[in-house]
Amino acid sequence: MSLPYISIPPTADRTAAGAIVALHGWGANARDLASLTPIFNLPDYQFIFPDAPFPHPHAPGGKMWYDLQTNDPGGLLKSRQLLEELLLSLESTTGVPLSRTILSGFSQGGAMTLDAGLHLPLAGLICLSGYLHSAGTISQAVLSPILMVHGTRDSVVPLSLALKARDTLLAAGASVQYREFNMGHEIQPEVVSLMRSFVLETASKSN
Repeated sequence: MSLPYISIPPTADRTAAGAIVALHGWGANARDLASLTPIFNLPDYQFIFPDAPFPHPHAPGGKMWYDLQTNDPGGLLKSRQLLEELLLSLESTTGVPLSRTILSGFSQGGAMTLDAGLHLPLAGLICLSGYLHSAGTISQAVLSPILMVHGTRDSVVPLSLALKARDTLLAAGASVQYREFNMGHEIQPEVVSLMRSFVLETASKSN
């Protein structure tokens, strides 16, 4: 079993400057985030949008990384394994190493970003409206630079979970940029602009 994904190559006629892997939230799918690609205005980047491995029980066409309505950890463990396998395979398929790859995600995808990304030598992590599964996930963390964004009016993932994740990551020694916006559980244009700045800033440090 492997994760299917949408791959959008650089629009510029050159080798990709880097790669951005974006993980959708609970009940969404790869197409939801793929539609945002032109807004990022990063024509030199390869974009990868994986589908989560499990069908959502209520949303037709929707996927999930694990079931939020049960306490079965099997789904999370399987998704973590599949996601790590995908990330480790990307250099051979895109030519972009992990050191120039940014892993990002929204909501449940943001939680998966922190869960899997903290154990790989990635260029950076972006967690949007997400949370940290447990402090145990950073016990052997690589600690790439992290951007966290959350809405002060988020009624799906409480702001308190983002603050707890931020404080836990900072205590572990991670470099965390944390921003709050006056918004709900969503991705506003200002967030995309901030993500773009983080990508370019991270790229300049890795060169």
